[in-house]
Amino acid sequence: MRDERVEAKREADSLDEPAEEARELAKRLGLDPYPVRYWVVGHDEMNELIAYGGFQRRYPHWRWGMNYERQRKKDRHGLGKAFEIVNNDDPSHAFLQESNSIADQKAVITHVEAHADFFANNGWFGLYADRGEGGPNAAARLERNADRIAAIADRPDVDRDEVERLVDAVSALEDTIDQHSPVDAARSVEDPGVAEDVNDPDEDPLAAVEERIAELDLSEEVRRDVFDDEWLDAHGEGVEPEEPRPDVLAFLRDHGKRYDPESGKAVDREPWETTVIDAIREEAYYFAGQKTTKVMNEGWATYWESVMMGGEGFAGPDEFLTYADHMARVLGSPGINPYKLGFELWTHVELRAARRDVIDRLLRVEGVTAENFHARIDLDEVAEALEPHPAIAGAGPATLDELAELAADGDPRVDAEAVDRALSARTDDGGFDPDAGPDIEHYPWKLLTREGLAERHYVLSRPEHRGALRDISRETLTERARYMFDVDRYATVDEALADVDRTAGWDRMLEVRESHNDVTFIDAFLTDEFVREGNYFTYEYSRAAEEHRVASVDADDVRRKLLLQFTNFGKPTVVVLDGNFRNRGELLLGHRFNGVAIDEESAKETLKRVFELWGRPVNLATIRVEYSDEAIRRAKRRGTEPEGEEVGVRFQYDGGEVTEHDLDPEIRERIAADEVDYDTKPDDWLA
Repeated sequence: MRDERVEAKREADSLDEPAEEARELAKRLGLDPYPVRYWVVGHDEMNELIAYGGFQRRYPHWRWGMNYERQRKKDRHGLGKAFEIVNNDDPSHAFLQESNSIADQKAVITHVEAHADFFANNGWFGLYADRGEGGPNAAARLERNADRIAAIADRPDVDRDEVERLVDAVSALEDTIDQHSPVDAARSVEDPGVAEDVNDPDEDPLAAVEERIAELDLSEEVRRDVFDDEWLDAHGEGVEPEEPRPDVLAFLRDHGKRYDPESGKAVDREPWETTVIDAIREEAYYFAGQKTTKVMNEGWATYWESVMMGGEGFAGPDEFLTYADHMARVLGSPGINPYKLGFELWTHVELRAARRDVIDRLLRVEGVTAENFHARIDLDEVAEALEPHPAIAGAGPATLDELAELAADGDPRVDAEAVDRALSARTDDGGFDPDAGPDIEHYPWKLLTREGLAERHYVLSRPEHRGALRDISRETLTERARYMFDVDRYATVDEALADVDRTAGWDRMLEVRESHNDVTFIDAFLTDEFVREGNYFTYEYSRAAEEHRVASVDADDVRRKLLLQFTNFGKPTVVVLDGNFRNRGELLLGHRFNGVAIDEESAKETLKRVFELWGRPVNLATIRVEYSDEAIRRAKRRGTEPEGEEVGVRFQYDGGEVTEHDLDPEIRERIAADEVDYDTKPDDWLA
C-alpha cells in the first residue's frame, strides 16, 4: 500500500540539492532572499493552502470552504493548475505540487527564491514586515488570530452566528485600509483583548507613522506623492476628521458601535468584537503588500527564473522543453497577466539602464556629439564589442583553462577560488570528480562572479535587443549630453566600451525593487517605447455601437487604464468624510470619483455591512454618469458617443432599506478627483 506521506517526504528530499543550488545561484546573481522552507504537498492540500491564502491555518469562516471548492474544480477541469504557493514570511514557506515534473519543480524553486528576495527587500512588504526583531512572523500571527477567533466562537456566552456575522462584515471591508501606511499606524491600544499586539500607549501615533515611513527609505518621488503632509495630518483625527480618512476599518473599529435590535439603539461593542475586527484588519495589511505589488513581484520572480532556468541551464537538456512549455503557459495566460506584464517591464527597466550606461560613455568619446552620434558611431561594431568574452559566455569544463588564465590576471568576472578547485578536481581522463571540487558540469555558473554572470546575460547582447541602440532619438541624446559637465573623456570608442558596466541593468532593477509598488512602477516605466514595442492599446465600451472597441494606442492612455486596474487594489477608493454627519452620529463615506462609476448594487450591499460595524445610519456619497435615451439615440445616428451628465447621489442605510438622496454640492466637490479621468474614449474610434 502506498504511503502518501512517505512518498511526499522522499520527493521533498530529492529537491534538497536543487533548492540549495538555486539559493547559491540567486545570491551570486545579487539577490538577498529570506530563508525558504520547501514542502511537497498533494492536490487536496494544495487546494486547501490556496483557499487559506498560503497558510495552513486560518480563523473559522465559511469562505475558506467556498475558496477550496472553487480551486478544486479549477484543478479538476484543468482550468488553473497551481505549481506552487509561497508566503511572505521570514523564513518563507513554499509549498510545491507533488505532481509537478522535476523540470517544473526546479522552475518553481528558482521562482520562489526570487519571490523571497522581493519579500525581504521591497519597502511595501516592509510596511507589514518591519515590526522589530521578530520580523513579519506572519504564520505565527495568523495562527494566533485563528486560535483567538475560534476560542471566541466556542465561548458559551458568545453566539457563534454573531461571530460569523461580524467576520462577514469585516471581510467585506478588508480592502478599505490605508495600504500606504504601516500596519500598526492606526491601531487603538485601549481596546481590551488586543493590547499585546499594539503600540506602546505612550507613543505618539503620528510620530510612529513618520518614523516608519523614514525607515522605508523610499524614493523622494514616492515619498512626496503618497506620504505628503496632508496625508500625515489626516492621521490621528477624531470622529469628525478635517481630511478624509483612508483607513475605514480602523475608523469603524475606533468609533463604531453595535446595533441592538431589542432596544433599537447603538450600544458599545463587546471586547471580543474589537478583537475580531483588529485580527482581520491586521491580516488585510499582511495581504496588502502582495496586492499592491502583484505585477512587480510576479514579474521579478519570472525574470530571475528565466535567467536561472534557461540562461544558466538549471533546466537540464532533457528538461528544457518541459520548462519551455511551463513558461509558455505562465506567460500565455489571457487577460492582464501580471507575470507577462511584469516580466516585460523589468526587462525594459534593465534595457533602459544598460542602454543609458553605453550612451553616456559613447557621448564622452572625443568628437562625438548628440548631433553626429549616429554618423560617427558604428553601432554594428558596438554591438559586436558588447558581446561577452567567449570564455565567459561558454563558462564550463571546456573553457576552464582559459578561465584560469583570466583568473591569474585578476579578472573580476572569474571566481578564482572556484576555478582553482575545479582544476584540482579534474581527472586524468578529462572528467571531473564532483566530490573534490565544484560540479561545473551541471552548475558552470560556479566559475563566475556576479560581474561575469552579468556579462554572460548582458541585455544588449541578447538577439532581441541588439538593435536597441539604434532606437535612440536625437532628442534623447541631446538630453543625456546636456548633463555631462566636466566629465572625463575617452580617446576612442574602444576605450569607452571597455568601461561599460555590465551590471548597470541589474543594479537599477535592484534599486527599483526596493521602493516601488505596481502603481509607481507602471507610472514610471511604461514608456512610449514599451507601449509601441509591445503593441499595447486600450479599449472602451461604446454605448452608441453597444460593443467594446479599440480606443487608443497612446502611451498615456494605456498607462491610465493600467493604473486604474491597480490603484487601490483595482477597487473603488472609499474614505471616511464624517463620523457625525448632520450632527446625528451618522457615518458619511465618500467614493473618490475618478471618471469611473461605482457598482451601485455592490455598494448598497456593502453599506449594509458597514452599518453592522457602525451601529447607526451610514451614508455613501458618490457620483454617477447618467445618459438620457434621447442622447443615446442622437449619438447612434451621428456615430458618436453620447454626452453623459455627472450626478451626485447619496445612499443611506439605517437598518431597513437603502434609500437614495441628492448629494450636497459641497460634498460632491470633496469626492470629485482633480484632473483624474480614466476614460480614454476618442473622438474617432480606431477599430
